[in-house]
Amino acid sequence: MTVLLGSIADDFTGATDLCNTLVRGGMRTVQLIDVPAASLPVPEADAVVIALKSRTIPAADAVEKSLAALAWLKSAGARQILFKYCSTFDSTDDGNIGPVAEALLEKLGGDFTIFCPAFPENGRTIYKGYLFVGDLLLSESGMRDHPLTPMRDPSLVRVLQRQCRAKVGLVQWPVVARGPAAVRRAFDTLWELGCRHAVVDALTERDLEAIGEAAADLPLITGGSGIALGLPANFRRQALLGTGGKADSLPAVGGMAAVLSGSCSPATLAQVAQMRERAPCFTIDPVAAAAGDGVVAQALAWATPRLIDGPVLISASAPPEAVAEAQARLGREAAGTAVENTLAAIARGLVARGVRRLVIAGGETAGAIVQALGIAGLRIGPQIDPGVPWTASLGEPTLALALKSGNFGAPDFFLRAFEVLDGMTP
Repeated sequence: MTVLLGSIADDFTGATDLCNTLVRGGMRTVQLIDVPAASLPVPEADAVVIALKSRTIPAADAVEKSLAALAWLKSAGARQILFKYCSTFDSTDDGNIGPVAEALLEKLGGDFTIFCPAFPENGRTIYKGYLFVGDLLLSESGMRDHPLTPMRDPSLVRVLQRQCRAKVGLVQWPVVARGPAAVRRAFDTLWELGCRHAVVDALTERDLEAIGEAAADLPLITGGSGIALGLPANFRRQALLGTGGKADSLPAVGGMAAVLSGSCSPATLAQVAQMRERAPCFTIDPVAAAAGDGVVAQALAWATPRLIDGPVLISASAPPEAVAEAQARLGREAAGTAVENTLAAIARGLVARGVRRLVIAGGETAGAIVQALGIAGLRIGPQIDPGVPWTASLGEPTLALALKSGNFGAPDFFLRAFEVLDGMTP
């Protein structure tokens, strides 16, 4: 197997988001769950994305996991490495974006890389180094109150510099707008000034394509899934990649369906509210889950007779004040772990009862569920909403999975996802 692009993603939904971008660019893409065992049969692919659950673990552990993923990708022949993180730059002053990027760059023998989490299709743009979510600065968006990585500084240069040893520079939008050659010259200038990292502005998809072309020779690129928009064309210019064909084909997957939601983002809360109006919903109380009050058994007993009639929703999503109350009683990490473990156990029970089609909302939730189900990898299929495709698990039983970042998707996402799946042709 020879891989053109190897990627390391710091959570599972983010990995799927990236895979979606690459498939749309005509690259046959496989998502692997953690560093695969040597015995895992990996389908032939142009790009392989290794999904880690490393966004919120201690920085040293994230570095160790990321370097292990890098070693596998290099052994598979990857010509370029992409470190993918969230388009809202989810992190703390201790990391993990900066420490992981610096460790990867050092291991690759590189001396310069870029940081660009922009994703204009989903409203994430960067101007003068400031990250915007729609019309709001990152610090004024719902990310301000994220339970694990509250983002209260919109300056990516400042945030990244607090995480990095090396100097961080900025390539501003007027340079990006002049195209790839101007961007490459800006990279060279920053390097000569002693910068080893550069935040790069981007307002449009055209900007991302220009940045991707300018970064063609960098051993390491870092960013959100949008930065991958320009990468397939780089490989085509080198005659390493064909026109793409049907890169998003998936096998047909029947069976019962469910939605499991652990995200508390505003987008997911709106999706939960809309689905409650059209489908049965079971709500999980984190405090009861942490106390071991039989929440898993209750949820499965509730769901079993209802699954035959269509998708059910099992949700631990809650508004910020309810999240804060649970965290105050349990502690931030304990509250999150209780929800993840509970939803993972429910997912195992649902699959045992014949559920084969799952929509999962929230990066940490998706990571816990995919690991609990023993899924080693995913084939990437067609897009549902920007950043969220359907996937099919490798191995048996084959599951259709939509792994949705908390921030992504329209309000009707949950039910419309199954309409997209039903409309697919193998």
